[in-house]
Amino acid sequence: MSKVAIVTGGTRGIGQAISVELKHHGFRVAANYAGNDEAAQKFNAEFGIPVFKWDVGDYDACVAGLAEVEKEVGPIDIIVNNAGITRDAMLHRMTPQQWREVMRVDLDSLFNMVHPVINGMRERNFGRIISISSINGQKGQMGQTNYSAAKAGMIGFTKALALENAKKGITANVVAPGYIDTEMVQAVPGNVLDSIIAQIPVGRLGKAQEIAKCVSFLASRDAGFITGSTITANGGQYIA
Repeated sequence: MSKVAIVTGGTRGIGQAISVELKHHGFRVAANYAGNDEAAQKFNAEFGIPVFKWDVGDYDACVAGLAEVEKEVGPIDIIVNNAGITRDAMLHRMTPQQWREVMRVDLDSLFNMVHPVINGMRERNFGRIISISSINGQKGQMGQTNYSAAKAGMIGFTKALALENAKKGITANVVAPGYIDTEMVQAVPGNVLDSIIAQIPVGRLGKAQEIAKCVSFLASRDAGFITGSTITANGGQYIA
């Protein structure tokens, strides 16, 4: 039977590309989303992937949401932690709320999503946990101490998780994208976007599908010897 994958923030942008790519490779996919009902229903109608609404920053909501996915789709074999938000500000102007909101969604969500299902993965001796970090979690970024800290925290979480579960057939890895051609990036003013692209050695933005293909490989049985790793998919902008 096909493996079941849950993708958080899986109905838009990079998350949508991941959901579609995993389905293309034969996984049974469920896509989580937080609030945009219209986009989620459009995604469901277009791709036939079931959607489930809950807040990944809320542990109890994750427990309930994951249980619903397992009831409707099947036991979860692959988790893609893709959901994320930004609340940018220089630290001396950042509010405690801006800090907490980013940590809650971007970092706490890894515990919230993995903890309820890790024992099932261990019992079945198979699991793939893939988290979408960022170039800014590797090199830092002005105005993003909260986001950079959360995305760097993903990498530490993943390394420890990989060590804890390696003997149980469970891998944990990170994909750290650079600047990807999504609606959010395209909304950046043209002169700023041009300056960003000028810093990318390959001379272009990345494509969401390129990140999705990294994820689909890490989700496969062929990637069973790769764990605790970070794939830096940023066009050479930052070489870790």
